[in-house]
Amino acid sequence: MRRVDLCSSSEGTEVILATSSDEKHPPENIIDGNPETFWTTTGMFPQEFIICFHKHVRIERLVIQSYFVRTLKIEKSTSEEPVDFEQLIERELVHTEGQLQNEEIMVRDGSATYLRFIILSAFDHFASVYSVSAEGITISNIS
Repeated sequence: MRRVDLCSSSEGTEVILATSSDEKHPPENIIDGNPETFWTTTGMFPQEFIICFHKHVRIERLVIQSYFVRTLKIEKSTSEEPVDFEQLIERELVHTEGQLQNEEIMVRDGSATYLRFIILSAFDHFASVYSVSAEGITISNIS
């Protein structure tokens, strides 16, 4: 089986929930493959978004490109609905003045149908997520 970016909108992946939205920087920008676009938070923390794969996948590696994110928690669900999430990681990110944070996470037990990203805190009043990519394989379609 070939490894692909499971978070790409071209793979049928969607951002199905985001706790904030700005019409110039919508949550869909996270998975559009364009390095110039991003999703921005609009105020208080925590902020979150949920990615739906519309299939069962096994993720081996996640890469998150963001700006001003201080504490990030990532949870996964293997349910057919976005419920019963369990924590994958919680991590303090390093502030990188003037450049994107590029966080790579190797994933153990990366079976998922949904991923929930929770920005618990930020280095400023706002934070942004430029992209999320998930290297892995499709296990099966949701029946």
